[in-house]
Amino acid sequence: MKCPICGKPTSWKDNSFRPFCSERCKLLDFGAWANEEYKVPADEVPESEEFTQHPTTSIENEHERPGP
Repeated sequence: MKCPICGKPTSWKDNSFRPFCSERCKLLDFGAWANEEYKVPADEVPESEEFTQHPTTSIENEHERPGP
């Protein structure tokens, strides 16, 4: 298997950094996620609709019920 960062061959077994070849490559990948260099594809919600839905939770519903 090849390291997804540097492309060096790496073994899966007995490798605490898998799928990376080293801690350095593992941290480089983590930094890329933290800097938003990678993105997971998703449908964008228009800004106007983003906060218009207000779902009620069971806790809110309990406060509206009359007590025993």
